[in-house]
Amino acid sequence: MRKSQYVIFLLVLSAIVLAGCSERSANIDMKEGNRYASGFSLYDSAQYRVAVIYSPWENGGEMARYYLTRDTSDAAERGRMKGKTVIRIPVERIGVTSCTHVGFLDAIGGVRQIVGVCNPELVYTDLSSSKGTEEGTLNLGDAMAPNVERVVLVHPDVMMVSTYAQGDVTSAQMAKMGVRVLYINEWMEQHPLARAEWIRLIGAFLDKESVADSVFDAVSSQYETLREQVAQWGADNKPSIMSGQDFRGTWYVPAGNTYMGRLFHDAGAAYKYEDTMHEGSIPLTFEKALVDFADADVWVRVSARSLEELAQIDKQHRMFHAFQTGRVYHMMRRSTPSGADDFWERGAVHPEDILGDIASVLYPDKMQHEPVFIEQLH
Repeated sequence: MRKSQYVIFLLVLSAIVLAGCSERSANIDMKEGNRYASGFSLYDSAQYRVAVIYSPWENGGEMARYYLTRDTSDAAERGRMKGKTVIRIPVERIGVTSCTHVGFLDAIGGVRQIVGVCNPELVYTDLSSSKGTEEGTLNLGDAMAPNVERVVLVHPDVMMVSTYAQGDVTSAQMAKMGVRVLYINEWMEQHPLARAEWIRLIGAFLDKESVADSVFDAVSSQYETLREQVAQWGADNKPSIMSGQDFRGTWYVPAGNTYMGRLFHDAGAAYKYEDTMHEGSIPLTFEKALVDFADADVWVRVSARSLEELAQIDKQHRMFHAFQTGRVYHMMRRSTPSGADDFWERGAVHPEDILGDIASVLYPDKMQHEPVFIEQLH
């Protein structure tokens, strides 16, 4: 597969994931103590700070429950004997499967605690200060199939994993071998601030809840302020937006109740599928995409870095108004040749940056904004 095809494949895959691999509606089903997130809860019991992870596949069901303690005695072992997963905080050794979670750790000063990460070549954040770099244990294999033996050897206090199916064989195998698996399913949340709020859960395990709360408070405040501002700008006339591109005969676009669909809405865009409550991304033929988006004002999230490259991928891309006016943008400004992309790391924690990027190209005459992820094709 050529590099350009590989990049397109990654963007198509990300479109499917971002567009809503969840069947949740746009309504936010908040759990105890959360402002946006529905996938976890934090609360105090008599002896512990309790973290609960809810199942994305079972309404009201739990995936895991963790009992966090600062007790330095043998409380953790006693808890395990009672069937509880008791974890001493702050955790000092963390294994990571997803680059997204590295972004959360970096935001609260937790990179040092990383003893290993899957696909380190896909991590944008500097890991030179991590314990895994120092110990030579950084690479834990592929994110979809971690090297379980290597994970056991680095003996993490917790192994952060994302689950993509109800039957997670690898996580079960790690747990069977004594690894404490910490489920971080922020990607299942469809509101951008709901995803960002998972920093509070991670902060609890590092005993940095106040730091995490501070970060999230700033993020949510900036996001909501900008959302309200652009709503006024677009009250009379919203610029129209399109996303993605043709890949082997299919063009995936986000439904309105998904992560990217919500960002388009909050950035003040008119989007063809904004009212579509679809389970996952929407596959279109090229012809249908042309009918729907031929006259769109702005085109975002393409895989190409120049208009010429975009036309080389498919010469029919020239038929769109946004191409003809040059208002086409990729969001790979912070990426590396190895495939690392800060959109997945900083972007997970700071959706206000993504919102600002999109709003700035929709309303260039009304908004002064230093681009973070977005870049115009020439």
